[in-house]
Amino acid sequence: MMRARDLRAVTALVALAALGLGGCAETKLVGAGAKSAAKPAGTTAQAAPGKGVYKVGNPYQVAGVWYYPKENPKYDETGIASWYGPGFHGKYTANGEAYDMNDLTAAHQTLPMPVFVRVTNLENGRSIVVRVNDRGPFANGRIIDMSRRGAQLLGFEQKGTARVRVQFIENAPLEGGTMVAQGDEPQPQVAAAPRGDIGVQTLAPPPTVPSRTAAGKPPPPQLQPTTPPAPQTRVVTADIPPDYTAQTVRVEPVKQTNIYIQAGAFTVFDNANRQSAKIGRFGPTRVTQTVVNGTDFYRVRLGPIDSVERADQLLSQMIAGGETQAHIVVE
Repeated sequence: MMRARDLRAVTALVALAALGLGGCAETKLVGAGAKSAAKPAGTTAQAAPGKGVYKVGNPYQVAGVWYYPKENPKYDETGIASWYGPGFHGKYTANGEAYDMNDLTAAHQTLPMPVFVRVTNLENGRSIVVRVNDRGPFANGRIIDMSRRGAQLLGFEQKGTARVRVQFIENAPLEGGTMVAQGDEPQPQVAAAPRGDIGVQTLAPPPTVPSRTAAGKPPPPQLQPTTPPAPQTRVVTADIPPDYTAQTVRVEPVKQTNIYIQAGAFTVFDNANRQSAKIGRFGPTRVTQTVVNGTDFYRVRLGPIDSVERADQLLSQMIAGGETQAHIVVE
């Protein structure tokens, strides 16, 4: 099975043109039928090399799946994370910045760019804050693509994937300028909530890779590595504003999680039952009730599934069978 970084290369032009994806699964699954939209022409960011712009983006389609970018300050989702690195180092991200795989950044399908999100590895409790400045991943079942350094700090670089929780924190400042792409407006900054004392681990620096130049431009290829700096530890307390550029790891208690494929969320129980029967050919299903903003929803899920690899196989089968908005969740 192709990894997320391979699929990203195939869809790079689409992602850069559309620049967006957000919360389409719930929108489609509450109603009847898939959302329909024309493929956008996209907007062009008039930015100097290495300088980002604020982006939300238009709906776009990749591999038969529609993505709907939007402002979503309440974003809080679980799923599978992947990472991308050497093949994209020094190239432009979807909002016009230069990608540095040693920065704490990430690619997301629908959130605005740039924003800060907290990513927690549910398998080992490690948690970091990263800056979303790119689009992806477009492999089925992935909700966020971490930089290589992010994957290292979260402890899944070698494994390749991890069960994670992704939580929106606030809009991030632009790097190197305040230019805005045509059709998008900058958003006000939201103050971060106070934080109490947290545990911190000191981690070794990443393998040395040429970073961007002082002018903000990606460096030329084939530069010789330099001596890495000594690792640093930073403790964030309630009376010290968090520095989201620091490579700080928070360690949280680890809880048992299960993998499911969610194939619908309905306000009418009979509709949920019908969807459950429809996807029953793929495996055992369950209908569970939850409340969102005071409204009862009935979620239709397949599982629990014993591994990410098996979840990937089932999700691919379901999408091929017409369930294009099915997605992996972790609870």
